[in-house]
Amino acid sequence: MKLIVVLEPSEEGGFTTYVPGLPGCISEGNTKEEALKNIKEAIELYIEPVDDDMTIVPGTEILEVAV
Repeated sequence: MKLIVVLEPSEEGGFTTYVPGLPGCISEGNTKEEALKNIKEAIELYIEPVDDDMTIVPGTEILEVAV
């Protein structure tokens, strides 16, 4: 999966990064490399399904789809 990531210098130093396609998916780092590493982890956590997030209706099927 490929996503657009915005990397901006932070006023306090370091870098802030976010994913416009994933509202609230934001991270930061002291270097560009660290910020990119951190946003990759944030993306993985953002898209990871959590059992508490779903209300399962009887007869519901849960499937995986590759994108």
